Amino acid sequence: MGITAAYMLPHPPLIVPQIGRGEEQKIASTIKGYHDAAKELAAHAPDTIVLISPHQVMYADYFHISPGSGAKGDFSQFRAPQVRMEVSYDTEFVSRLCEYAKQAGLPAGTQGERDKRLDHGTMVPLYFVNQYWKDYKLVRIGLSGMPLSMHYQLGQCIQKTAEAFDKNVVIIASGDLSHRLKADGPYGYQKEGPAYDKRIMDVMRRAAFSKLLEFSDGFCEKAGECGHRSFTIMAGALDALKAFHLSDQAQVIGRQLSYEGPFGVGYGICTYKVQQNGERSQ
Repeated sequence: MGITAAYMLPHPPLIVPQIGRGEEQKIASTIKGYHDAAKELAAHAPDTIVLISPHQVMYADYFHISPGSGAKGDFSQFRAPQVRMEVSYDTEFVSRLCEYAKQAGLPAGTQGERDKRLDHGTMVPLYFVNQYWKDYKLVRIGLSGMPLSMHYQLGQCIQKTAEAFDKNVVIIASGDLSHRLKADGPYGYQKEGPAYDKRIMDVMRRAAFSKLLEFSDGFCEKAGECGHRSFTIMAGALDALKAFHLSDQAQVIGRQLSYEGPFGVGYGICTYKVQQNGERSQ
């Protein structure tokens, strides 16, 4: 079956009510977008969710893919230890993905896990997903310091792996946008911050994924972005899917659900539906 949908989702911990304690209402548009995205994801009934997180174990020259049969996590770091979750990993998918990455010459695998616990870049999206769908296994992937082109290639390997199994696969690219939107934000203001958010949201709502590779490292660094590499991995998978199904005229239909940044950090939500020839877009 392969990849049927994908989601660009932010991960502000305060969106969880036990953490936000009312502050989350200041990002009501993001909350609504999250619930809408989670309901849509549940309608796809995925067997496997591939979740890419900037706060997973990260190396300069290696893509870390979580090993083992599963993991647990909670929000103790954010003073809400009572909010916890447990996931089971799709070990079959992980094994095949590592094989395809090796064949592609990409340094990726399950070695070097420093912390098995689920990170908040994983748990915030799953906090919403689990309200509507729990019958899935997870593949958890981290970023690297390597070029964007190699992140894009890893996405191509994800698509190839998804096509190798008779499974319904959904991708979540977890990531906030600029952290430099306001002077009183966590990292202050840089003009590149709003410029990045405007540019990235235009690219992502149009599903113009090749444009992600045109963002310079310097521009991204000045903007204080978080999720660009997550989005690029997802982009590689969706573009590879379109190429794989070229004869069937598969399309990826992008839709923006929300964008806001009241705390000085940009939060954007976009959804991507894989539409085969003959299907009607909704």
